Amino acid sequence: MLVEKNVPLQPYNTFHIVAKAHTLVRIASTSDLLQLLADPVLGPAPKFVLGGGSNIVLTGDVKALVLKVEIRGLRVLEDTPHAWIVEAGAGENWHDFVAWTLAQGLPGLENLALIPGTVGAAPVQNIGAYGVELQDCFESLDAVDLQTGQAFTLNAAQCAFGYRDSVFKHAAAPADAASGRPTGLGLAGRALITRVRFRLPKPWKPVLGYLDIEKKQAQAGVTHPTAQQMFDWICAIRRAKLPDPAVIGNAGSFFKNPTVTPEQCADIIARDPKIVHYRLADGRVKLAAGWLIDACGWKGKSVGQAGVYEKQALVLVNRGVSVSGSDGATGGEVMTLAKAIQTSVYERFGILLEAEPVVV
Repeated sequence: MLVEKNVPLQPYNTFHIVAKAHTLVRIASTSDLLQLLADPVLGPAPKFVLGGGSNIVLTGDVKALVLKVEIRGLRVLEDTPHAWIVEAGAGENWHDFVAWTLAQGLPGLENLALIPGTVGAAPVQNIGAYGVELQDCFESLDAVDLQTGQAFTLNAAQCAFGYRDSVFKHAAAPADAASGRPTGLGLAGRALITRVRFRLPKPWKPVLGYLDIEKKQAQAGVTHPTAQQMFDWICAIRRAKLPDPAVIGNAGSFFKNPTVTPEQCADIIARDPKIVHYRLADGRVKLAAGWLIDACGWKGKSVGQAGVYEKQALVLVNRGVSVSGSDGATGGEVMTLAKAIQTSVYERFGILLEAEPVVV
């Protein structure tokens, strides 16, 4: 367990917002975490779990004890006639993990390539892209209760996955008196994920159906793509549309795609026939948040050094991070821009966009 004081957090958040952690503890193993929780000073302190920092907006220095998750390890647990079960440490880079599975001949995660962040953060957000969500290939995870020190395992049902949602994003619930295990919904700020397992079904089938993927198929003249081809196409599509956080600070898609009733969608279409929308299996309609933002004229606009990305209105960026001698955008500028966009979209479409990142 490594404890550090006054640690700059700019390298540890993909928006590259300048802030400091008063105290940061590097968690490289479950034993590190248990040692921390047993410490008479650090154990009772308020805590903030930090993975890859790809889904947060820092609005100031973090006074809570920052737990930097650095638990490593990749392995194949089972190879059955129906599926491969693979496990990754929570501190592993998500994209590198996806690439590793393909290198081992284990397809199934390729549509989730190039999503920034760590493996441990993936179930918290229930990450998703191009027709696949994490819950579709999730097996189980291990975690530790930050209040009791109790280790526990959750399956998919217990994680309560939803659209960019999980039990880890809801208010904490009390622990069971007998077992010390958390009960019911609500593990936000309560648990630290240590390892995650995935079920990759056999036989593998590519998940297609998106226009961008169909264009790649047509260009390549491929009817039945391999998992590696899908991986390469997804990476190329994302790189063409989304800024690299290493070059331009950002947190990926800043807003969730809203869902509306068919009647609400029909009303919007009557006024804006070109609106991008997708019909869901339950009858509701998902609207493209990026299209709504673009329609309100926000693409390329800025507030201070926080801006809307020119190629994808769904992404907010830190324009100042590459300016010599500049600290770049503040968390306050990012949130001011986000709230202005929300107001604009609501006034025109009657839809309140929900932000994806956690504001700290």
